[in-house]
Amino acid sequence: MKILYFAWLREKVGAAEEERALPAELQTVAELVDWLKRQSPRHDAAFQNARLVRCAVDQEFGTPDTSIAGAREVAFFPPVTGG
Repeated sequence: MKILYFAWLREKVGAAEEERALPAELQTVAELVDWLKRQSPRHDAAFQNARLVRCAVDQEFGTPDTSIAGAREVAFFPPVTGG
């Protein structure tokens, strides 16, 4: 699966994107985030306050409960503000 990181998440992880083979038991965005946090100290730092992180699964906005089954891409980004 392709995982994309934007803005300060990209800076904390140290990459704009990565390709990962995920364990089959991961079914939701929340499970993916928990798994990513265990992959490295940089990932853990990026998702330290997961409530501030938004996601999209295959370019559709999602929530922590969104299924990642069959997804090709998950993107993580901070909340967008207008002004």
